[in-house]
Amino acid sequence: MNYWLINCMVYGGAALMFWNICCFIRYARFVHGQKSWKRSGWMLQVPILLLILFLLGYLLIGILGKPDMVMAGVLFGGSIFVYIMYRLLTGITQQIIEGERTEAELAAKEENSRVKTRFLATMSHEMKTPMNIIIGLNTLALKDPDLKPQTREQLEKADLSAKHLLGLIKNMLEMNNLENGQVMLQETEFSLNSALDQINAIITTLCTAKGLHYEMPLNRTRDYLLVGDETQLREVLLSILSNAVKYTEQPGNVRFTAEVYPRNDGRRNCLFTVSDTGIGIDPQFLPKVFDAFTQEEDGSTSPRGGSGLSLAVTKNMVELMGGTIRVESKKNVGTVFTVTIPMRCLRETTNADSARGSAVSLEGRRVLIVEDLPENAEIVADLLELEGVETERAENGQVAVDMMERSATGYYDAILMDLRMPVMDGLEATRRIRALERKDAWTIPIIALTANSFDSDIRASLSAGMDAHLPKPADAELLYDTLKEHIRPAKPEAAAEGGRQA
Repeated sequence: MNYWLINCMVYGGAALMFWNICCFIRYARFVHGQKSWKRSGWMLQVPILLLILFLLGYLLIGILGKPDMVMAGVLFGGSIFVYIMYRLLTGITQQIIEGERTEAELAAKEENSRVKTRFLATMSHEMKTPMNIIIGLNTLALKDPDLKPQTREQLEKADLSAKHLLGLIKNMLEMNNLENGQVMLQETEFSLNSALDQINAIITTLCTAKGLHYEMPLNRTRDYLLVGDETQLREVLLSILSNAVKYTEQPGNVRFTAEVYPRNDGRRNCLFTVSDTGIGIDPQFLPKVFDAFTQEEDGSTSPRGGSGLSLAVTKNMVELMGGTIRVESKKNVGTVFTVTIPMRCLRETTNADSARGSAVSLEGRRVLIVEDLPENAEIVADLLELEGVETERAENGQVAVDMMERSATGYYDAILMDLRMPVMDGLEATRRIRALERKDAWTIPIIALTANSFDSDIRASLSAGMDAHLPKPADAELLYDTLKEHIRPAKPEAAAEGGRQA
């Protein structure tokens, strides 16, 4: 009985060892087929040769030797051990391959994301450049008091269409930035009432044009100096208010309220409520109202149009700011949006104390416009001339640096700098101006005015030494307010006396 058991174990071990050799040969071929492991494939030939020698030893012992139970157990156990090691080795190899595949897929996705971002940045610049010209020329044309009523109506419709297209471009870019985690909040000090005044000016115009009643009760005796991203806050509230106007018909009402409450952590909760008497939202669609690319009405047939992106972008931005957004609505009754955003409050103050730029006049100021496209420069110059600003133009960054070097100290009150230009871009020009050995090199306001509106562009502008970043197309009131905020109240005597140096 022991004789047959011993033989079974010896020859069974030999058969298993033969199977192990076949498995290792297949494994060696597999490794040799992997491009990254091809040079290591030869190393598997050594264990294969050793396993062949072991197999010959099994056969010699079984045929010529007289193995006992211990020897047979060792031989059979050795084959099992080799098989177990083979299974572990193949399992580890599969995990490594899966890891490499996952890393390759992630690298491919990141590269695709970078390519997509670069493409969108380029397209954004290319699309916004003609939009800047269209909206700028329209703005200037509408300021003509002698326009015929029919011509004014046509220009106003063209202006609304152009701004609608610009909003679609902006929403697509903003959604891409949010998805890729490329949106960085800019923490600055700002007056809440000042921000609300800018919002009210825009929404009042929209409501008046549509025949709606707009109500925004604002406490003029109390204001708050907050720390947060004022630009993104304005965009969030304007998006919601614009939707309210869009979906409310004459003679409807739009109401906007803002309240500030203390929190336990020392910050303040800013509560904004937008209500309207518009068409409302169907209860079945309410859960999808913040989903991207979804609309209750078919966008292709709806008279209001839209891409279904604005509320999705708004919700993501509110959450990025640490806030919440809720919606309540009844069909054919109206809709109420409630936005709560926590912000740090430096102090409560009077509105008069926090008004920005109120003591600064642009009359008689001199601004250097650095812009390679003459059409864009002409539009900005015309907008500034309406405020009594004198302007000069540099067609690229190198010319701007040269003009700054040749000018007297304080000759220019501010510089409006494009980013993408031939010869020298706006970032390098700003760095060179800041490095000039003159008193006003670090004090002159340099403001980016560009179609490059990604957060990376804003960070690059500020890192280069610019004081602010404005997007194209240029919004006239925002441009004026920004210049008033950064230009020094008193014009230097050198500018008044010296003029340009030879």
